[in-house]
Parts: sequence; structure tokens; C-alpha cells
Amino acid sequence: MASQSAKQVAPKLRYLSAWFCPYAHRATIALEHHAGRVSYEWVEALGWEQRKDENNITGTGKEWWYHWKADELTRSNPSGLVPTLIPLDEEGKPNEEKSVYESLITIDYIDALANADEKQRLVPSDPYLAAKCRYWADKVNRECCSPYYGVLVRKDEEERMENFNKLVSGLKAFSREIEKNGDGTTFLGGDCLSNTDISLMPWAFRYYIFEHYRGDEYAIPYDEPELAAYKVWFDNVFAIESVKRTLPDKVRYLEHIGKYADSSARSKVANAVRRGVSAHEIEDDKDTY
Repeated sequence: MASQSAKQVAPKLRYLSAWFCPYAHRATIALEHHAGRVSYEWVEALGWEQRKDENNITGTGKEWWYHWKADELTRSNPSGLVPTLIPLDEEGKPNEEKSVYESLITIDYIDALANADEKQRLVPSDPYLAAKCRYWADKVNRECCSPYYGVLVRKDEEERMENFNKLVSGLKAFSREIEKNGDGTTFLGGDCLSNTDISLMPWAFRYYIFEHYRGDEYAIPYDEPELAAYKVWFDNVFAIESVKRTLPDKVRYLEHIGKYADSSARSKVANAVRRGVSAHEIEDDKDTY
């Protein structure tokens, strides 16, 4: 009986996160999807602090905003980024030497720990479907998530619109793909959430901020026929109870992301986009702050 009980104990993680971060949001969705199969303790390990902008470089009269990072985060992740997952041993002690990071990798890791049945898996057991999901998770990361920061951080209007058009083009490609896969409720259909869905969802939820900070011409054109499948997908995945539990307050997030919209944010992602590369191309030695 004791051995059976031991087998039922869910793996436990120390989850270094930040409430506002869409990259961390990926891990949060995966953890909540597997609630009961994997347990975790949330640690707010990344935040913001103001520093003087004495020369008013931002042009807003506001202070610079820099990330502060918990010591635990800088010890556990060489880049000091969230999400970072640290396994806890049977006594609840963290093993920082086995920390796992990079948002798409954390989804796979959580899914492997959960050892769920096929319908609840985020990465299918079928090798072809697993490869397909990983390909599309990376594709939407590059085409639908990274351009989000180009719209916000770049100051040139032409560059902002270029990033927005790239993002919409990526959404249309995603929309065409989910039309092929079944009923369109999720990437693979049949209400089976996957790592591809979770790759996109945190940004899909946040696109509403474009109109506020960049104007009506930056609204996602949900009424275009090429995005019809995407709209069905959007309405379905954000109605899932385990997903709804993870969504940040829209008003609070809108205020937060203003730091990127007015160029006062100094983070690795913002710095990478500011120097002319995509958000997924950050380099620790070039984008530090």
C-alpha cells in the first residue's frame, strides 16, 4: 500500500515566474492543464524597478524601467529568465542543478513529468504528430509572438506595421493549418490541447493591447475569412477552465505593457528588438542591461 501511495504523489516543482510574462504564461498553462499530475509552488522571481532617465531619452518624461531578478533565478538559469522550473526532492528541497528553462522546453518537461493519458498529453506520443507540433510551436513563436514586440518597441511607424503584417500573416498560416487538422477547436482538433496551442495562446490573449497603444489599424482582423478558423480556435481555447485560471487581468497588463510601448522598458527582449533583431534572437552578451 505504501508503494502505491508513493506512486500517486505528484512531482513537485518550484516555479520561478512573473505574472506579466507571456513566455512564463506558457509554463503556467501547461502546469494548470496538468494540475493534480504535477504540483508546483509559484515564486515571483522577476519584476520591475525604476531608475532615473536623467537625459529624458525615452521622450516621455518617465523613468527607465529595469528588471530586478531574485537571486534564486540568477543561480538557476544562466540567462536569468522566466520561466524556470526547479524540481523539489521528497523533503521539499530544490535541486537547482536540475533546473529547466526556455518556455517551449518547459512545456515538454511538464508534460513528460505528468505522464498523462493520450488525450491529456500536450506532446502526442505519435512521433509524426509530436514532430509536427514542435515544428508549429517554433513557427508560431517566430511568426506570431516575436513580432508582437516589434509592434510595441520599434519607433518607426513603417517598421511597426511591417511587424504587424508579419504577425497577421503568421496567424493566417496557423489558421490554414488548423483547418486541415479537424474541427479547429485546437491545433490537433478534438479539444486536445497541444504545445503548439500553448506556444501561441499567451500572445493571442494579449493582442488586444495593440489598438490601445498603436491605433485601430493594428487591430487583429478577426472578420477576415482567412482568420475564421483562428477565431474559432481563439474562442474555444480561452473558454477552457484550466486556461481561464491563468489569464492576467487585462487592465493591469495593459498598464504594465506601456513600458514597452513608450520605450522605457529595459529588458533582454526589448533590447534585442531595439537593436534590430527579433525577440527570439536575444543574446545574453548583447542584450544585457
